[in-house]
Amino acid sequence: MATENKNLSNYDKTVIPNAKALRFGIITSQWNERVTYGMRDGAIATLKDCGAIEEHITCWEVPGSFELVHGAKRMLSTLAVDAIIVIGCVIQGETKHFDFVCQGVTQGIAQLNAAQSEVPIIFCVLTDNTMQQSLDRSGGKLGNKGVEAAITAIKMSVLGKKME
Repeated sequence: MATENKNLSNYDKTVIPNAKALRFGIITSQWNERVTYGMRDGAIATLKDCGAIEEHITCWEVPGSFELVHGAKRMLSTLAVDAIIVIGCVIQGETKHFDFVCQGVTQGIAQLNAAQSEVPIIFCVLTDNTMQQSLDRSGGKLGNKGVEAAITAIKMSVLGKKME
């Protein structure tokens, strides 16, 4: 496993662009909330730590990870944001439902990114085999993928502004 025994949440704030002038959207799946809310909270804390203003962070919730695509599409059409972070968690079960949800949300977000080139949509969806693996990646021993998503959102927002 690529992330085994490695905390993924360490970042050097001195090399991250200041996020004060940026606006962010975060869409969080309510399914597996122990995991997704931990990632959301990590993303918000990181954005603020890097200068983002709380009023410039809009948070929405959707029922499950599959609905993240529609939430992102709606946010793109209704809010002026510099980046969107979609946060979800799908845990392997005994049926193919896992495969269909993972494939659908991945392709949906990829299509939105390809079709809507101005606002990056950052994919922060865990697709783990067990709840423990997800907990380890949402504030546990392997850090918090929400933190990584926030750093990515800042960097991609600044990249987009450089290209304008």
